[in-house]
Amino acid sequence: MSNISQKLDLRQSQQLVMTPQLQQAIKLLQMNNLELNDFIEAEIEKNPLLERQDSSEDIEQERGESDQLSDNNKDEIEAAFESPDSPDFDAGSSMVDMGSGGNPKFDTMDDGFENRIREEKSLREHLMEQLFVDLADERDRMVGCLLIDHLDESGYLRQDVSELAERIGCKTERIERLLGIMKQFDPTGVFAKDLKECFALQLEEQGKLDAPMQSFLEHMDMLADHDFEGLAEKCGVNSTYLMDLVAEIKTLNPKPAGEFDHLVVQTAIPDILMKRLPKNLGGGWRVELNHETLPRVLVQNEYVTEISARAKSKEDKSYVSEQLASANWLVRALDQRAQTILKVGSAIVEHQDAFFNYGIEFLQPLTLKEIAEEIDMHESTVSRVTNNKYIGTPRGLFELKFFFTTALISSGGIAHSSEAIKSRIKSLIDAENPRKILSDDKIVVILKEEGIDLARRTVAKYREAMHIGSSVQRRKQKKSLIKD
Repeated sequence: MSNISQKLDLRQSQQLVMTPQLQQAIKLLQMNNLELNDFIEAEIEKNPLLERQDSSEDIEQERGESDQLSDNNKDEIEAAFESPDSPDFDAGSSMVDMGSGGNPKFDTMDDGFENRIREEKSLREHLMEQLFVDLADERDRMVGCLLIDHLDESGYLRQDVSELAERIGCKTERIERLLGIMKQFDPTGVFAKDLKECFALQLEEQGKLDAPMQSFLEHMDMLADHDFEGLAEKCGVNSTYLMDLVAEIKTLNPKPAGEFDHLVVQTAIPDILMKRLPKNLGGGWRVELNHETLPRVLVQNEYVTEISARAKSKEDKSYVSEQLASANWLVRALDQRAQTILKVGSAIVEHQDAFFNYGIEFLQPLTLKEIAEEIDMHESTVSRVTNNKYIGTPRGLFELKFFFTTALISSGGIAHSSEAIKSRIKSLIDAENPRKILSDDKIVVILKEEGIDLARRTVAKYREAMHIGSSVQRRKQKKSLIKD
């Protein structure tokens, strides 16, 4: 007989409901400054009560204004960020002074290289000047300009001629004729399709592109395998002559556009900046938001007062009320987001002080859980903060995720960062004697003497992750460095 039956039960439970504003608060936390800027632009277009703050007002004054806003949705915002109101954070005034192993110029980020560079002529300007001198036909000049715009950062034109012809909308014969002229432009090697042609153009200009050199360029990939005997045979020369060819190649410029790279190429914009505090202020580091890229918005209170007085119908009053609540919530959410990012960034800097002072080998193992417990937030919140966000430091630009590495515990109970160990392995290999290549087993012994216990397979895994060859491969590669 079946025991299956239907019945109704009443149960009481608690659960967090993800309201649209709570979901939006979490998305705000995940955005970097550039993504946030796009979001703010869209919100300003939708909400007439919002305006962008472009003035250089004091940040504390802005925070004071935001604190006077309506407390609507404050609980939802704090639930998303899990962070109470907090002041600016100075990371570690008790931190030790910088040692001789670090970058001595830790003054301010404002004195960076990009702020001191001279105005120089760009590669495009340099090539355009030659283009207008060598070509008189307006159509040729137009196509030539488009070809210049297709150069990569090294000065190569890697696209196929037929593909370029289809994209530009002209005959392949015209492009081939123009490339024949433009490949003679300065710097020599520009408009080459690959490294071999780049070298060939430079050698041809110097009158050194003879038959052995042409064969050398055709089989240049044999250099990577250090197959000198086979390469000499292909070129029809002896080993001494081959070494002369190699020496000649080393004098050439593989990136003809390199001399025009006056601007620092930066693929990411820092969301946080850290600066060294002067000794009279206690030393250490100050962590602050990058206000150059951080969008700031305010509620137009005067406009709110004006339109509220003119709103007569129920629909108008409801619309104004909704937009005001939305604007107030957004301003407070942005303020909370900023404080949360600042708090997480400051905690990371405190933990990694040795890295900033002395280098990669002093990077400390760190987990999201450690930072979360220290600043009293949930681990998932810290993960959102550190994802796709960068910090500008005197040692370079780093994603916040970079500072979280696994810990390897030595026999003495000392924790070592996996990144620091990788750096140590690389430094050992870089400094090895070409006559005495270090095997993975030997590296294990050296590291053990330094208090780092690793298995040989772990050393091999780290070495391969850094794209470093085995001892057999390195012995073959470095054989050419040995002088009899």
